[in-house]
Amino acid sequence: MAQEMAGLGFEFIELSHGIRITLVPGLLKAVDEGVVKIGSTHNFCPLPTGVVHAAPNLFQPSSSAQQEHDQWLRYTKRSIDFAAQVGARVLVCHLGSVGFFWFNPAIKLSDYAERHPGVRLADDKAYQALLAKAFVRLRKQMGPFWLQTQASVAEILGYAAGKGIKLGFENREKFDELPLDDDYAGFLAGLPAEAPVGYWHDTGHADIKQTMGVLDQRAFLEKMAPRLIGFHLHDVDAEGYDHQGVGTGRIDFKMVSSFWRPEHLLVLELSPRIAVEDVRSSKERIEALMASS
Repeated sequence: MAQEMAGLGFEFIELSHGIRITLVPGLLKAVDEGVVKIGSTHNFCPLPTGVVHAAPNLFQPSSSAQQEHDQWLRYTKRSIDFAAQVGARVLVCHLGSVGFFWFNPAIKLSDYAERHPGVRLADDKAYQALLAKAFVRLRKQMGPFWLQTQASVAEILGYAAGKGIKLGFENREKFDELPLDDDYAGFLAGLPAEAPVGYWHDTGHADIKQTMGVLDQRAFLEKMAPRLIGFHLHDVDAEGYDHQGVGTGRIDFKMVSSFWRPEHLLVLELSPRIAVEDVRSSKERIEALMASS
């Protein structure tokens, strides 16, 4: 796997939340032999024993269930250990979600979008009224989940600092995932100044939220720019599927590239189903944008 990526011209790679424990010996060998270098990893990496599919939300820091919290803490620490072992700079993390025992307001939003194909939801007054009501319900429900997430993050900061690993908190694509977009900047500002954390921007997730009428990707990047440490770069096609080749969909990567800085990590996060040529062309497009910025 590492040799294939190196053969495509990648010197650095990210190890994702799909790395099974059985792949670890080969990856360590690849790193030791200089086949590739590791820029970042993604919680949970490696996956817990017996888990054989991508599972970034297997355990959530927002959960008040003691057993799940203990597992989140255990495997996040193990992911930090592994990131340090392979020489990564950043561990990308998800920060949980708001649970609804009964009706999740996101269902009404998706139902409306399905009934109105082709409508620009950001400009649709009926949808925006529905969205405002959904946010009221979400904020009313989110209190204990958000407090638990913040408490969980506080538990892990010292451990990450001791291992020399930064935590990259990634923007999410679902309506009920945490932090809410409006809360991101304040959340990071409220952490200790020395905390090893930063904002990790996923272009596809932001585009999905933009299509939902929840945010504007450019404005959000402007707001979060001071805390940016890295990017997941992938496109979104006309049907709304993300992890597509760069330049094949609707995202303005020239705009996104204006926020790149030399210290940022840029990661192509592409679907395994896309063609090898799309991987190569995505790499070339990103390199061209880097050269022109």
